[in-house]
Amino acid sequence: MPRGDGTGPAGQGAGTGRGLGGGQRTSSSGRDLGRGPGGYCVCLACGAQVAHQPGTPCTSVDCPKCGIKMARG
Repeated sequence: MPRGDGTGPAGQGAGTGRGLGGGQRTSSSGRDLGRGPGGYCVCLACGAQVAHQPGTPCTSVDCPKCGIKMARG
């Protein structure tokens, strides 16, 4: 490990050594890539689902049934 960063020879590797985590969930700039445009927002209280709207985080969407903030499902 030439630079001591856990990536092996010539800086190659998955980037998961020494607690770097990330793997393929981050871009080369370190920005979180998220889960993509599809999927659902899910209410953790009542289980209701609504289609995820690209550009709008599920944590800013209120559940249509009970009014609680939703999470990405």
